[in-house]
Amino acid sequence: MKEITAIILVLASIYLLFAAYLWLFQRKMIYYPTSIDPAFGANEIKVDNQGILLHGWVLNPGQRKALIYFGGNSELITHRQAYFDEVFGDHSVYLVDYRGYGKSRGSPSESGLFSDSLAIYDHLSTQHESVIAYGRSLGSGVAVYLATQRPLHKLILLTPYDSVAEVAQKLYPMFPIRYLIKDRFDSASRAAQIEMPVLIASAEQDREIALSHTLALKQSLSRADVEYVQIAGAAHNDIVDFPDYRSVVKKFIAD
Repeated sequence: MKEITAIILVLASIYLLFAAYLWLFQRKMIYYPTSIDPAFGANEIKVDNQGILLHGWVLNPGQRKALIYFGGNSELITHRQAYFDEVFGDHSVYLVDYRGYGKSRGSPSESGLFSDSLAIYDHLSTQHESVIAYGRSLGSGVAVYLATQRPLHKLILLTPYDSVAEVAQKLYPMFPIRYLIKDRFDSASRAAQIEMPVLIASAEQDREIALSHTLALKQSLSRADVEYVQIAGAAHNDIVDFPDYRSVVKKFIAD
């Protein structure tokens, strides 16, 4: 009996240690700050959000229409310039690093990224007739939040999720992640506020965001005009390289 009790205590201690690790280091498991590409040569911009200086670039400056891009958790956002030039050649494309990424100051958090999205929009919106928000993976949660707070022309969500808490819960089913996680990025709870046209794209071979999370978000967009597409053969990180995906995006922004 004592041996069984000892085993239970050891297992319980290991469980609690892992739970404590997930609690203490959860932001390191969500955010993977990137450096910058020194060879990238687009026009640089700076946005001051209450003392936090954000750094980024603008492609095709001076266009009537604008697009704000919110990238993935470890994405070097400047690596897709050729894609943006091809698909959004008639838009000024704003690529601003998250706080704590690249040359942007501060440390990443949900509240910080949400606040920064508003500051970026407010900084550029008066210069353009319309603004599209484009969120990829982690950035889809930022784009959804922005869409509930500011008037957007359209919203593009690439490999999005219902909430980071739900995604993480499936990754660690033995732990009460829903209650441990601080940065929830709960897009599904905000989706009903969105009424603009929305394009959602998923990748057939996505191993990062399960299709069920994307479809749950789609279902929550009850008041939006939603167009959904799944790109056959695409994976989480290469979907933008597929001609079918680029064609869908071109048609969506042109309609």
